[in-house]
Amino acid sequence: MDIQFLVERLEALVVNARKVPMTSNVILEQAAILDLIDQLRIAIPEEVKQARRVNQDSDRVMTRAREEAEQIIAAAQEQAALLLQDQAILREAETQAQATLDRAGSKAEETMRGADQYAADVLVRLESDLVKTLSIIKKSLEVLEERRPQTPDA
Repeated sequence: MDIQFLVERLEALVVNARKVPMTSNVILEQAAILDLIDQLRIAIPEEVKQARRVNQDSDRVMTRAREEAEQIIAAAQEQAALLLQDQAILREAETQAQATLDRAGSKAEETMRGADQYAADVLVRLESDLVKTLSIIKKSLEVLEERRPQTPDA
């Protein structure tokens, strides 16, 4: 039985009881009151058991909710750590890529300077060889000119 209902019946017995004249006392029927008290004794433990079950269920739900919340937080922290790690790896890769580009640029400049110097050296030697060759050609022409028979001018 519901405790609230039993308490209301007890209240009705007191309110509807005969009053002792000139006092605030009432006369209660002993059998009805004792019967109601017995019903309360039976009902209270059941109500308390139900309240305990509800409380335990509530505790279980709260515990489960806390565990799930902790798991969600742990997963979020793990995900955040992975993202931070990924960002760190990305930054390291970008740094290494930039260093590689810098080295490649330096190497390209060095190679270009070497190629320019080589081309300049080859051109200087070629010019020197051409000057020598022109000199030899000029001398050869002079020798040929000297060998040519002189023709009398009319």
